[in-house]
Amino acid sequence: MKLKYINQIKININNFSNKRTSNLLDGTYRSVYKGKSLNFDGLRAYEINDDVKDIDWKSSSRSGQVLVKQYVSDKKHNILFILDTGEKMEAYANVRDIKKELALYTAGTLGYLAVKNGDFIGFLFNEDKKTNFLPFKCNIDNLEEYLVTYEKHMTIKDKFNINDSLNYIVKNLKKRMIIFIITDLGGIDKMDNNLLRQLSFYNDIMLINIEDMNMVGDELYDIDSSNYIPSIFLNDKTLNELEENIKNNMFIDNKHKFNKNRIDMVSIGKMEDINIRIIELLERHRYGNNR
Repeated sequence: MKLKYINQIKININNFSNKRTSNLLDGTYRSVYKGKSLNFDGLRAYEINDDVKDIDWKSSSRSGQVLVKQYVSDKKHNILFILDTGEKMEAYANVRDIKKELALYTAGTLGYLAVKNGDFIGFLFNEDKKTNFLPFKCNIDNLEEYLVTYEKHMTIKDKFNINDSLNYIVKNLKKRMIIFIITDLGGIDKMDNNLLRQLSFYNDIMLINIEDMNMVGDELYDIDSSNYIPSIFLNDKTLNELEENIKNNMFIDNKHKFNKNRIDMVSIGKMEDINIRIIELLERHRYGNNR
């Protein structure tokens, strides 16, 4: 199988790693689930962003360098990605990146880390008014297939309802999972608190908000109205501030709902931010949601 997406994800990770530490993304993923069936595996040199609680002070004193404990999982995790679909995902997050592409590469990067760690990945998204569940597998080829399937079968005529996906999980997937929900502010606002409460009781949930583009540029197409926004409204400082305030208020209004259900969240607005935002999300989950 031609690994179009996986190869690009590897390039993105390598480019990111060259600017930082060699294993920052991988190390963050591997360490986020401490306390969940992880066994001591050995020692290695301390690196930036390692948890100081993992430092082995006695071994460090003997060796003359700071050493941290490494852990490996004796239990494979089931990682489920819920991906937003429909016409709104064909909109732009910025002047260059389409929201669908950001969602795809975000899920792909997390999926790549999961497979490398020996975990199982599954995808779930709406297609033609039905829920499409791609079962848990632990293989790079399967990940590529799932990414291609999402990109290929996402139809712009569909109206995505995030609660249909959440309800499908409650009724059909009776296993403990780590769930990544990738949607936008509109999807976030519609999430049913009762469904989130049921899912978060047994599962770890993390949320990724794919940002919407502001009203800037020479021309801008409005998906909802199926028309271009009149040029008189573009780059208007007052309107942009009003739109930003509306978004911030929606974000704040929903934050209580997620905090109550122990759900951590980050926003991604451009392709080059994917890796650092993933690290931020995993770190938040690691320190703020220890169960």
